[in-house]
Amino acid sequence: MTTAPIENHEKTFFGQPQPLANLFGVELWERFSFYGMQGILLIYLYYSAADGGLGLNRDTATSIVGAYGGAVYLSTVLGAWVADRLLGSERVLFLSAVLVMAGHIALAVFPGFLGVTAGLVLIAVGSGGVKANATSLVGTLYREGDDRRDAGFSLFYLGINVGALAGPLLTGSLQKNVGFHYGFGLAAVGMAIGLAQYAFGRRRLPEAASEVPHPLPARHRSAVVLVSGVALVLVAVLVVLGVITADRLATIVVLLSAVAAVAYFAVILTSREITAQERRRVLAFIPMFLASVGFWSLYQQQFTVVTIYSDQRLDRTILGWEMPVSWVQAVNPIFIIVLSGVFAGVWTRLGNRQPSTPVKFAAGTVVMGLAFLLFLPLAGGGPNSTPLLALVGILLVFTIAELLLSPVGLSLSTKLAPRAFHTQMVALFFLSVALGTALSGSLARFYDVDRETLYFGVLGALAIALGLALAIAARWIVRLMDGVR
Repeated sequence: MTTAPIENHEKTFFGQPQPLANLFGVELWERFSFYGMQGILLIYLYYSAADGGLGLNRDTATSIVGAYGGAVYLSTVLGAWVADRLLGSERVLFLSAVLVMAGHIALAVFPGFLGVTAGLVLIAVGSGGVKANATSLVGTLYREGDDRRDAGFSLFYLGINVGALAGPLLTGSLQKNVGFHYGFGLAAVGMAIGLAQYAFGRRRLPEAASEVPHPLPARHRSAVVLVSGVALVLVAVLVVLGVITADRLATIVVLLSAVAAVAYFAVILTSREITAQERRRVLAFIPMFLASVGFWSLYQQQFTVVTIYSDQRLDRTILGWEMPVSWVQAVNPIFIIVLSGVFAGVWTRLGNRQPSTPVKFAAGTVVMGLAFLLFLPLAGGGPNSTPLLALVGILLVFTIAELLLSPVGLSLSTKLAPRAFHTQMVALFFLSVALGTALSGSLARFYDVDRETLYFGVLGALAIALGLALAIAARWIVRLMDGVR
């Protein structure tokens, strides 16, 4: 696979390859729509009809949110496979953005469960395609060994979080003052802006963006269509029979993500199209995959447990005005915007002296566990008992953990990727996010104000133990990575 040439005199975007600006923009607007919608989704599901919601019980609502979030990342496998075998990353990114926009329109226009079902399915499939391929395209902008790569991914991550900041603030304001469907409609407008911006700049991407690295032979395409059709019919039958229900969705996505991850690792590791060096690098990715699952199962509870906590336990009153619940989702992006440049600058300044990727992963997992332990002094309080500044401080620790692991993980997946599985390796990282996100929905059913000490204490301790185990194995993992840090 060829990459964009990197010359000293090239026009840059904050010191990075110029095409990063277009990918930065489309991801910003996609995340605006994604987080804007997700900021009000859970309360839309469990608020009563009198308050504009659907009136579901809390456990079913968190299961749907966890399953939806997991399905977004699970569908990165589909988006990556289509890119690597059929269309190339650039085309898949464009088509996926169209699906995302259609999904937000469905949520805004169609009432009740029709809008939820159609909207979430379209957004999940489309967002998966956007995430895997946008990340893969960023990877094509750098040669192997370019020390700007981690800094470039941190800048790309900044674009994600500018959108993630603006989305909940604006959709939350519309939801509170006008209604849920207006908030969903604004998310659709944001995605339309991102799609238009990307369409104008897509030709500036390097040739590698349009390559199909591992084309599917024409004789196999009819089999793919047949299998896809059978899978859709099977899902429909299971829904009709009551096997697939809303309260089981998170568990189902957990199982699907785990099976998909095992299958993907097996396919890549047994492929004859990868070299011995590439195989060792894929093996090195396995322990970091597991750490990533543990990290995201806690981090993604911002959209389940932390949302419930903010609705029921947080004092959101500021000078007599009550802040919308969804605005809590904007705290983390604010810290990301402030600190991502700091982290990017640190990694750039350190160059080849920066900590290895396994050490960064270990630190991120440990810090995430510490963030959960910070809930313990606040455990067991009543309504409005948690000061807003206390939760802001905890979310700051969430952010530090995220910056140690998430952009580094995106970068790592492109560095360790075998040539024949470039985008699909990115999808493997997102499979860890899928598994962790779905687990966040499943774990949320065990959360209760009377069990907060046990809930936050056990999960925090487990994350710390997982991070320490990864730190102990870091030197062995670095050797398997064979020259990649």
